[in-house]
Amino acid sequence: MLDAAFSALSDPTRRAIVERLARGPRSVTEVAEPFDMSLAAVSKHIQVLERAGLVKREREGREHVLSLDARPLREVMRYASRFEKFWNEKLDRLEAFVAEKEREQQPKEKK
Repeated sequence: MLDAAFSALSDPTRRAIVERLARGPRSVTEVAEPFDMSLAAVSKHIQVLERAGLVKREREGREHVLSLDARPLREVMRYASRFEKFWNEKLDRLEAFVAEKEREQQPKEKK
């Protein structure tokens, strides 16, 4: 599931669809509205998200309503959080380096 979620989220159009659905369920037509591509092209992106388990589809009459299923995103977050300590340490060292360089460039006070 993790590989499928990463693969699905690797595309900016699919990430934008996920962001739209995070605000609430939408019809396929509503999801496709802001994109400068055919409804068929958007539908292919939606199918990738469905296979990854990120999007659920329900029929309401003639409409297909999509909603976000965040469970795969939790798995992505759990995986990514393993690297938080690594990045925090790197950023702390960078911050210390920059602060030291700024101190070195400040004019020396005369006594």
